[in-house]
Amino acid sequence: MPIFMMFGKYNSDSLKGVSPERTRKAVEIIGQNGGKVISMYAVLGEHDLVFTLHFPTTEKALAASVALNMLTGISFTTSPVVDVEQFDRMISEIKNL
Repeated sequence: MPIFMMFGKYNSDSLKGVSPERTRKAVEIIGQNGGKVISMYAVLGEHDLVFTLHFPTTEKALAASVALNMLTGISFTTSPVVDVEQFDRMISEIKNL
């Protein structure tokens, strides 16, 4: 199942709703879209949240991202990822063209 990174950025309104209950609802939304949580972190820097998630399709990842924004008010950027070994193989194939 493809892996996606979701990067979240709070605004003043989305911070007001931070709670274990909202986090539970967010995990439910991910599951309702066929997703599975690998990790969820609050971080410092450019982003406030970083999630690593499995989703069956890009469409399901997109649907979850939009639903999470609707639930929380948090702005999410969602990106598919490729592990480094697979990336190395892909680049090797390109170099051999």
